[in-house]
Amino acid sequence: MIEPAGDVAARATAGFRQRYAAEPAGRWAAPGRVNLIGEHTDYNDGFVLPFALPLHTVVAAAPQDDERWTIWSELADAPVEFGPTEADKPGQVTGWAAYVAGVVWALRAAGHPVPGARLAIASDVPLGSGLSSSAALEAAVLAALVDLGGLDLPAERQPRLAQRAENDYVGAPTGIMDQSAVIRCRAGHALFLDCRSEEVEHIPFDLDAAGLAVLVVDSRAPHRHADGEYASRRTSCERAAGLLGVPALRDVSPDDLDDALARLDDDETRRRVRHVVTEDQRVLDTVALLRAGRVRDIGPLLTASHASMRDDFEITVPEIDTAVDAALAAGAYGARMTGGGFGGCVLALVDAERADTVAAAVTAAYAERGFAAPGHVTVLPAGGAHRLP
Repeated sequence: MIEPAGDVAARATAGFRQRYAAEPAGRWAAPGRVNLIGEHTDYNDGFVLPFALPLHTVVAAAPQDDERWTIWSELADAPVEFGPTEADKPGQVTGWAAYVAGVVWALRAAGHPVPGARLAIASDVPLGSGLSSSAALEAAVLAALVDLGGLDLPAERQPRLAQRAENDYVGAPTGIMDQSAVIRCRAGHALFLDCRSEEVEHIPFDLDAAGLAVLVVDSRAPHRHADGEYASRRTSCERAAGLLGVPALRDVSPDDLDDALARLDDDETRRRVRHVVTEDQRVLDTVALLRAGRVRDIGPLLTASHASMRDDFEITVPEIDTAVDAALAAGAYGARMTGGGFGGCVLALVDAERADTVAAAVTAAYAERGFAAPGHVTVLPAGGAHRLP
């Protein structure tokens, strides 16, 4: 279950003291995120609706006099140290530390005088589960360096910079959603993000008042060719947009979908396009229901999203489909895979008092199929990156 951010902060602080024999100047936290709906729409200039989780990566940090950066993580065997030479050339710092070096690189490339610093990192955001542990790390480090250096970098400009760190330094072709969510989300709200304009709207998502919760199930399925398949889906979408003569698939309206599909030359491409176009509309429909306070009524849209990812985009795996089916059979209002696919997590909209019952049903279904037991946590929408008291 969830540990409060304070416990993670205590671990980061203890790590800093032990590693550097000094007190940190401050502690900065950034959350993981789940995407309520809107999968693989971000790089198609479409719409997404993530919310932040009460699971955090915390960076305890202090400036150091020379222009170098030393980072320690509770998940690593040894600290990593690098200077401007390594930071300014992608590929020089690798592994988990590349996400930190990427933030330094992106800040320096944007003309910001990045202070040298010592950092200690602790996290409760599970790795490899599709909950944006990498974006949480980037956002926490970014928040720390901005504050330590007194840099002029308002929150609305931070997601694009963090994305550059991941895209161009680490080499992961992510869209803008993850960084936007972990930096800009508000408690009790979902973040309606237009991935083309980067405009955001905070949509009320008061689960507690409605007696609801989101059950997040970690499938613990091994990611199967996720990187290559992600790149393949993105290439297919870009190719389809070119064939249809539009800047991105976001520009194909649902009313024009049948005509657009008829112009494409193979069934696989048609399925990919159908998912993106209908998924964008599902995001808009979900936002309309939440604005009207009809939280339970978004359930069928979540389930339809999953069916589209399973059948048209083909990014689910048996463990994921089993979790969705079991949650629905146990009374969830809706359920879907969340994240890039081929493993990761499922979210289910449930009555808060039945969350444990639904989780138990998923666990039982896993046992029947011979799958390793899943993890689960019940969550409410949390806030974005911030400095801790």
